[in-house]
Amino acid sequence: MNYDQMAKEILSRVGGVENVNSVVHCVTRLRFQLKDESVARTEELKKLSGVITVTQSGGQYQVVIGNEVPDVYKAINKIGKWSTDDTDSTNADVVKSTGSIFNRFIDIISGVFQPLLGLLAATGMIKGFNEMFLSFGWITEVSGTYQLLKATGDCLFYFFPVFLGYTAMKKFGGSTFLGMALGAALVYPTLSGLSTGNPLYTLFEGTLFESPVHITFLGIPVILMSYSSSVIPIILSSFIASKLEKYLRRVIPQVVRTFLVPFFTMLVIVPATFLVLGPVSTWIGDLIGAGATGVYEISPIITGLLIGSLWQVLVIFGLHWGIIPISLLNIGTLGSDPIMALSFGASFAQTGAVLAVLLKSKNHKTKSLSVPAFISGIFGVTEPAIYGLTLPLKKPFIMSCIAGGIGGGLLGYAGSKFYVLGGLGVFGYPNYVSKSAGVDFGFYMSLIATVVAFILGFILTYFIGFNEQVDLSASNNEIKQESDSHTDQTVEIFSPMTGEVVELKYIKDETFAGEHMGKGIAIRPTNGRVVSPVNGVVQTIYRTKHAIGLVSDEGVEILIHVGQDTVQLKGQHFNAIAKDGDRVNIGDVIVEFDLEAILDAGYETVTPIVVTNSSLYREIEPSTTKDVINEKESLIKLHL
Repeated sequence: MNYDQMAKEILSRVGGVENVNSVVHCVTRLRFQLKDESVARTEELKKLSGVITVTQSGGQYQVVIGNEVPDVYKAINKIGKWSTDDTDSTNADVVKSTGSIFNRFIDIISGVFQPLLGLLAATGMIKGFNEMFLSFGWITEVSGTYQLLKATGDCLFYFFPVFLGYTAMKKFGGSTFLGMALGAALVYPTLSGLSTGNPLYTLFEGTLFESPVHITFLGIPVILMSYSSSVIPIILSSFIASKLEKYLRRVIPQVVRTFLVPFFTMLVIVPATFLVLGPVSTWIGDLIGAGATGVYEISPIITGLLIGSLWQVLVIFGLHWGIIPISLLNIGTLGSDPIMALSFGASFAQTGAVLAVLLKSKNHKTKSLSVPAFISGIFGVTEPAIYGLTLPLKKPFIMSCIAGGIGGGLLGYAGSKFYVLGGLGVFGYPNYVSKSAGVDFGFYMSLIATVVAFILGFILTYFIGFNEQVDLSASNNEIKQESDSHTDQTVEIFSPMTGEVVELKYIKDETFAGEHMGKGIAIRPTNGRVVSPVNGVVQTIYRTKHAIGLVSDEGVEILIHVGQDTVQLKGQHFNAIAKDGDRVNIGDVIVEFDLEAILDAGYETVTPIVVTNSSLYREIEPSTTKDVINEKESLIKLHL
């Protein structure tokens, strides 16, 4: 994948750099905040090679890429000149959330947690494996191995407010180092040591909010709490700090702004957090966690059935982010979380359904899509499977939801819980291992529930079946198939130039002659221009203008290479009429070249026209004509 080129095409279709307020990414998708979503060319974007689908949900314009999304994200930031590590982002327009309250909530939560997602999973896996090794007796609690792995796994969770301070301030448009300082104050070791011994007095005695007071600030009682691993206090204080910082930047003279703005911001926000924001937000978090746990305790099995069956639906719309803070709250306050644990079987159910599609389908294209979707699903990344296969095929998606619900019900029955928010897919099993209980019934049931979900997803999909004539192109940017009784669908590529037709095997360049770039045909031109052989988009015109890449509306990827070794001309004798990202129709001129000058320079002008995604087609049939007189003559036929 050419990430730079893909980034250009994505930005072009979302309305350009000027239409982007902000962009972040998660495991598989780019999450844009656009100034005007109506400007985006969604249908064109869905057809773009490398894009799985587009979803507009949670106040975000989400472009699903798949596993290569980090590289595309970097390329997009390079083009937009947005820093991925901005230490002083104070432009409120960049991070402004719009839409309903729920959409704003989802946008804020995803924006704050997404940058930490990989590290959160990694450290969670280390914690889980460490406790698993301890339970199996492979290491001891006093061993250096255990202690070092414990420090490695705990570092993010213990100092969570520091990391969230950075991402939250970046999201809210404040200075990120200021957010880190706020988080560091919350976990300052000396303050946590002051909560030992007899308190000066107790506030709210006899109530749910009973709190001992060990110190005061200017005579005002300070309720000391453990903010390690906390979520809400730092997000709330960062939000208020970002507003205060912006105000101070307006009123403080520029000559002293550099140090007086953080001085007054810290001086106000840190005490305010310990006096009011921290305790209040902690109590709110406790109530939210207790409410979620209360719903779970009413009927763990029913809760598991609901979460397990609906989890993939939440993933489609990116709404699963709304549950992550609740899980983190539960882990931070209760030491475990049953809510996210119930969703664990859903990805395995989805993967089982994909395996059934892979084994049962007789369609070559469907099989080729199933393999990478299955591999991604094993590791917990299910968007390629959902958008590429099961959702367009409908029945497999429904079967996977049923199987995921059964898996969730089994997890609810066993009382399985997450003790860390760690890895996905097969790397998620250590999440069920606690330091106190070790490898217990809940852990073993997680193995059973996921195996059941996988097998059930496979069996239901395999025996209930699916309609193989369903159009998968909207999700996979490949050749459209009509949902009718015809099995032989044909796509035509017209000639991009006039001249003598030459079979690829007769070309001196072994790369083309051996069909390493794809199957096709070649033309020795009689005039000096290249026209579009399809209706589609110019994906790229190489810097030397001798080679052109196009993507047709049907998803055919075409390379036109004018002459042999003409790259050495460095663009001399070539003139590009179109540019990258241009929309072209059959017959539109893309490149002009001086045929005689190229021949006089000693270069062969025979021009290969190849289909670079040839593997997607059952048969590629080049024209048998000897000469092309009309540029719009049919040159290649593709059979699905």
